[in-house]
Amino acid sequence: MKVMLHTDRAGKLMAYVAKKDLEEEVTQKAQSDDNHILTLSNGWELQIAGLGDPIHTPQTVRAKRLK
Repeated sequence: MKVMLHTDRAGKLMAYVAKKDLEEEVTQKAQSDDNHILTLSNGWELQIAGLGDPIHTPQTVRAKRLK
């Protein structure tokens, strides 16, 4: 799925999933190999490959939902 990552006015990383009309705060970030795992405030975990560190926003990425 395509996810747009952006920073809100308070400086928090946000994720927007257009197909679900869902916008949630990223509460946790983890990295393994070339993948980033982002945990959203609703409990979803998204796996994103090739995301730089630090994360530059705004950008649209392809993500896989883990749970």
